Amino acid sequence: MSKNQEAVEKHRDTEALLAVLDAADQMPSAGLLRARSYELLSLVPSSTVVDIGCGAGRAVAELAERGVHAVGVDPDPWMLAAARERWSAAEFWEAGAEDLPFANGSVHGYRADKVFHVLQEPRRAVAEARRVLCPGGRIVLVGQDWDAIMIDSNDAALTRTIVHSRADLLGTPRAGRQYRNLLLDGGFNDVTVEVHTSVFTDPAMLSLLTRLAESACTSSAVGRDQADEWLAEQRRRAEADRFLIAIPFFVAAASA
Repeated sequence: MSKNQEAVEKHRDTEALLAVLDAADQMPSAGLLRARSYELLSLVPSSTVVDIGCGAGRAVAELAERGVHAVGVDPDPWMLAAARERWSAAEFWEAGAEDLPFANGSVHGYRADKVFHVLQEPRRAVAEARRVLCPGGRIVLVGQDWDAIMIDSNDAALTRTIVHSRADLLGTPRAGRQYRNLLLDGGFNDVTVEVHTSVFTDPAMLSLLTRLAESACTSSAVGRDQADEWLAEQRRRAEADRFLIAIPFFVAAASA
């Protein structure tokens, strides 16, 4: 594949992921979850708050509206390009969670939303968060448990196979249920954990199921015919207003 073809494929992948993220972010439950994460950060006016894995930058913009110096960090230059296009006044840096461009103790708030499940070494990311946070600074981790996604379907066994095969492709698919121990082991205090289950009935979320099914095919967990049949059933459900996905999101907070 030529470099131009690679660039086109990467752009297409980013656009597809953005479509899924935008659809999810616009749900009322997602807005409430973000608001809860900001509340748990105990925001101090004019202090620096970093949003790790910021994607297209929505949380960075919302944090800035709350009177803090919000900085978005993401390792994906394509995502950052979209973020800068959407929020031209905001500050964004290209970096991974394990190697942040901030001095020791220079940050008052650290937020990572839907990030830790893709990391190979979440403990390194927690250690880096501890390094950049000032004494008393707050960390908030938000993320879904990929093994626990619930999808209403006529074929429960096939649905389980698709969900679990997608989870197995991730670095740490069960990171959400591990947040508490990660933070305690990382030297954080006053650790709290909440679980908020988001229910999606909007057909816009069919794009998420398409990505799940494609991953299951790629990993040979299911055949193409099975995946197509499963997706066809989900589309019929969406057309008949019988579509439902429920995703548990863990929200952990602690103090440095």
